[in-house]
Amino acid sequence: MIALFLAVVAQAAAPAAPAAPSVLGPIGQQRLPAKGCAAYLWNPADRQLVAMAVADPATLRLSIGGKTIDLARSGGGEGPGRLGFAEAIDYRGGDLSVRLAMEIVQQDGLTAGARVPSGSMQIERPGQDAIAVPVAGLIGCRS
Repeated sequence: MIALFLAVVAQAAAPAAPAAPSVLGPIGQQRLPAKGCAAYLWNPADRQLVAMAVADPATLRLSIGGKTIDLARSGGGEGPGRLGFAEAIDYRGGDLSVRLAMEIVQQDGLTAGARVPSGSMQIERPGQDAIAVPVAGLIGCRS
């Protein structure tokens, strides 16, 4: 009984493991394109802006390992398109591949854009495990 009590006390006193850091870093403030739409995507846990997808030209900006990278659209376009974005889009640059999947919700009262209540970015790099990172955000448009 004492051994069980000591095990419980030791477990309660052990420091909690730190949360795993996100593979995506903040990209800082981004400007809306002069024409067209852009999706501004953040980490739902801390609301840091981690990616920006532009509809035309179809590019994705993100930061991995402290380096900001722009990727070009390489395929996808699955699902119904809204505001220049499909539900799932593939991007590629060098040896990095990213699949961006977004739920795009247009609603009354939100003009020139839409909400992205949920989404994910599947990131693949050679020699490393593929990871999926949750995102959420807003789409803004300018004509």
